[in-house]
Amino acid sequence: MTTQTLFQRITSGSLVLQIAIGIVAGVALSQVSPAIAASSMLLGDLFVQALKAVAPVLVLVLVASAIANRRASHTAQLRPIVVMYLIGTFAAALLAVTVSTLFPVTLSLQVSEVSISAPQGILEVLRDLLQKLVDNPINAILSGNYIGILVWGVLLGIFLHQAAESSRRMLADLADAVTHIVRIVIRLAPIGIFGLVAGNLAASGLSVLGSYAHLLTVLLGCMFIVALLINPLIVWLKTRRNPYPLVFTALRESGVTAFFTRSSAANIPVNLALCERLNLEKDTYAISIPLGATINMGGAAITITVLTMAATHTLGINIDFATALLLTIVATLSACGASGVAGGSLLLIPLSCGLFDISDDVAMQVVAVGFVISILQDSVETALNSSTDVVFTAAVASKN
Repeated sequence: MTTQTLFQRITSGSLVLQIAIGIVAGVALSQVSPAIAASSMLLGDLFVQALKAVAPVLVLVLVASAIANRRASHTAQLRPIVVMYLIGTFAAALLAVTVSTLFPVTLSLQVSEVSISAPQGILEVLRDLLQKLVDNPINAILSGNYIGILVWGVLLGIFLHQAAESSRRMLADLADAVTHIVRIVIRLAPIGIFGLVAGNLAASGLSVLGSYAHLLTVLLGCMFIVALLINPLIVWLKTRRNPYPLVFTALRESGVTAFFTRSSAANIPVNLALCERLNLEKDTYAISIPLGATINMGGAAITITVLTMAATHTLGINIDFATALLLTIVATLSACGASGVAGGSLLLIPLSCGLFDISDDVAMQVVAVGFVISILQDSVETALNSSTDVVFTAAVASKN
């Protein structure tokens, strides 16, 4: 068997079907033999680590190549995508405030104190993001600092735009080579997801989530509304076409993988491959997808808002319209910076709780509740964030 034949066999077949088989097999193994299922977590960890390993290099070379070989029309396409990212995140936060007001959640804050360093204000979040902008490229790649990687990719692309044709061609060839490597990693998703499902269910199961059913209902309900109603509405307003074929494709082929990897950064290669299959403008999606993994955080905005509102309801704090609107704005800005803060959206909850003079001790107990339900909350949040990147990019960058 030749190398080419082996590669064709690895990359053939329905990936979605294979992932579905992996999920079912993982659930079955966790019930039949929890011990073996727990050891299968290694397969999932290796898959996620492989995605995280290739993603920084892929983003750097793709962004640099896209800008170096760009045409003016592709640059112009980025602006409406960014606007859609921001509108979608703000709409998600506003929805979360509305639903939390209509269906108030109260928490039992009798959990042990959690010792975690959380940001103390929006200025601290912005300062952290600015520091990541000026990170050196090697450290940015090693630490997965996608903001820094984007900056270096953009700068290299700008200054290589006037380089010799052979230099720009070499950069494009390098981007294609890394893309082929990524395709091989993505084809291993069924095995990796099998390990993730089996290992997670063997370790904790879903019984721990029963006492938080109301909170999860509000959180996940908001995320489903955003995915199935708000995002399609935004796309329809932009394209005036039926958005649901695109939305369902993104949820199926991007959201499922993101659900199990629980990392927008790790899902960047998956989204880029999906954009290629959707026949989108490569010069556009090569930039908008990694950018979306940084600032398009509707799911994070929902998490921050709902848990903050739950804290206020628990403490009996009344919220007027102006304060609710301010919370929506803070949650939107915080969510856009979530990727720049260790711990993601949960650690930004104390920041928004500060709007209501809720003490850090109480706010960190709310964070602890968030970690308890994170087995579902974080998975669905990541699936929403990552699939939305593709949906909004496709609404603008489609060749059809």
